[in-house]
Amino acid sequence: MTKHAGYVFKKKTIRDIEVHGKRILLRADFNVPLNKDDNSISSDYRISQTIPTIKYLIDRQCEVVIISHLGRPDGKKNSNLSLEQVAKRLEQLIETPINFVFDCVTDVTTQALKKLNPGSVTVLENVRFHAEEEDNDPEFAKKLIKAINPDYIVHDEFGVIHRAHASTEGISHLVPAVAGLLLEKEITTLLSAVEDPARPLVAVLGGAKISDKLPLVERFLDTADLVLIGGAMANNFIKSNGHNVGKSLIDDNGGVEVKAIVTKAKPNQLVLPSDVAISDQISAKSDRRDCGLDEVGDKDIILDLGYETMRTYLKHIKSASTVIWNGNLGMTELTKFAVGSEMMAEALSKQSGSTETIIGGGDTADFVLDWLTKHPEGKFSHISTGGGASLELLSGNKLPGVEALLDA
Repeated sequence: MTKHAGYVFKKKTIRDIEVHGKRILLRADFNVPLNKDDNSISSDYRISQTIPTIKYLIDRQCEVVIISHLGRPDGKKNSNLSLEQVAKRLEQLIETPINFVFDCVTDVTTQALKKLNPGSVTVLENVRFHAEEEDNDPEFAKKLIKAINPDYIVHDEFGVIHRAHASTEGISHLVPAVAGLLLEKEITTLLSAVEDPARPLVAVLGGAKISDKLPLVERFLDTADLVLIGGAMANNFIKSNGHNVGKSLIDDNGGVEVKAIVTKAKPNQLVLPSDVAISDQISAKSDRRDCGLDEVGDKDIILDLGYETMRTYLKHIKSASTVIWNGNLGMTELTKFAVGSEMMAEALSKQSGSTETIIGGGDTADFVLDWLTKHPEGKFSHISTGGGASLELLSGNKLPGVEALLDA
């Protein structure tokens, strides 16, 4: 049982069992982003975050067999989504030879795994090449276990642990399953920040649809000192306050939800935009124009927070002891409208020594990781590897893959 800040991790980890010399089935999340032009790996962050678990097992002479998914092959083999290049990148990162098997459940797998050396690492082919994986088919889970024949299962796939799939939940009912170091770190860091944070706690919430974030917003209204709203979801609040939003993206179900949020919020707890950045088109050639909320015209599109709003938000950030950021603040695909998110990233990075700065995965993590390539001196306390998983966890929901682990 691991204690981090105020949260006690209630499941067993690899530290709680004797793994020396055992065969370990490690379920990792190697669902890395790929470049559109040549299908190469554009970010190996998810691979690198699993390395402490892999090295822990190698050091204890385990036979490590790794399974993962990549992309959405819809249950069919797809050479563009093979894990072979992931295995090669892992080999470079850990400077240890990696075996790769072009299969994960048949006799080919069994034969390839017959003679493994202690301390060896083998990566199997994409489990989503089989439709039964996402169906959480119990027979497919049995085939995985039969082909690999592990002594223990170690789950480190935080990015997909909220899915009840055969390799994330189903197999854990067949062989004793525990958490890896990354999964433990993700859960303890995120839940400690929500349940027992250093205060003031400021939540920065953006993204497109308010209906997707409603449980998260409501949870932070219970726990955070301030909730700062940005992204396209802010448009619903702006519209609800009687302002014109022109042709801006609106969540059709957002009106009712905005009223519920405003009603629940304590006085001055919810902080909304006072100005916005607009354009008349969504294009790389778009001109940015900052304006007050009353100046948005019928043909305008809100694409970012305005500079006055960002000055206000950064002032609140400066006085925070914990900041959780989930959801980009503007249309970051367009450079001119990534300004709000860039200002937030820079401010949080500068405060990482004095403030716990947590990036809640998904598009926000991708944006911050890309920002770090241009600002290598930047630092954050924690950048989550899970988008949907962090959203579910922070919203207070249970994660199927975690529930199936052995209790501490």
